[in-house]
Amino acid sequence: MSKFWSPEVRELTPYVPGEQPRERLIKLNTNENPYPPAPAVEAALRDFSADHLRRYPDPTSFALREALAEELGVDTAEVFVGNGSDEVLALAFQAFFRQPRPLSMPTISYSFYPVYCRLYGVERRTHPLDDQWRVDLDAFPTDAGGVIFANPNAPTGHGHGREAVAELLERITDSVVLVDEAYVDFGGESAAPLVERFPNLLVTGTFSKSRSLAGLRLGYAVGSRELIEGLERVKDSFNSYPVDSLASALGIASLGDHEHFDACREAVITTRERTRVRLETLGFQVLPSQTNFLLVSHPEHDAAQLFVGLRERGVLVRHFNTDALRNQLRISIGTDDEMDSLIEALESLCR
Repeated sequence: MSKFWSPEVRELTPYVPGEQPRERLIKLNTNENPYPPAPAVEAALRDFSADHLRRYPDPTSFALREALAEELGVDTAEVFVGNGSDEVLALAFQAFFRQPRPLSMPTISYSFYPVYCRLYGVERRTHPLDDQWRVDLDAFPTDAGGVIFANPNAPTGHGHGREAVAELLERITDSVVLVDEAYVDFGGESAAPLVERFPNLLVTGTFSKSRSLAGLRLGYAVGSRELIEGLERVKDSFNSYPVDSLASALGIASLGDHEHFDACREAVITTRERTRVRLETLGFQVLPSQTNFLLVSHPEHDAAQLFVGLRERGVLVRHFNTDALRNQLRISIGTDDEMDSLIEALESLCR
């Protein structure tokens, strides 16, 4: 550790992102979309004038927020955008969760949440999943300093319907409930329409998964005007221009191409279910998923050894080296050909 680090930095345990390998592998470890962005995105990229880049972008990202609002059925003033949903989440932790009471979250969920807690000095209280590996909404207390969970959950894949989220919001009214919907387009039900009824609901989303724009870094939040204003106050105290002109133009183009969006989403869902059946045939236990990944384990094979064996055969998946997930592999959904290669590799390993 450097002597120049502040004491807080010394105590941090940073988030570890999925590996971005340099060698040629079938990459099924970071939940990226296996299909390219919409043709409209490529057209917008081709037509974008480099002259725009000499000026700062619109600090309010109004055009992108307006397009998102139309897509989500909310008012433009109820939309916030940022440099990936990770940044939006970070701003939300600063804006809403630095409270005297602890923040409630599932024991197993997006592993960035505990990192933000440590970074911003947020006390957290964790609650186990139920016996079917689902987020237990009833476990969140009414006196929490806030609630956050991914829905559908990562890395387990289960999603609660909108009515279940509404019931949670009927109970918890005095603190922010943040529903992280990074994977909602692969079979979940968005809670975004509930922002009109519940002023303490904040829903976050991303262009990285279902819209194939992980390399662009574009995320958003939907909530009441008072919550959006809180995010804006933190953003403008940190970086007034988080969304650049090119990202905004490409994001708008992506939102306008519904045919491509629906086709890619359905292709991922179909491949996911086909892969689930084939994995179960090999003896794997596969959790039901409303995402673009599957969380699996095998009663007769160690997950760490399977991870190594798959990599040796040119397939990269995700193994979380934690107590709760030590015998689980998270497998992103790729193309049919990529999933065929995965199954072939597993057949050789599980004989």
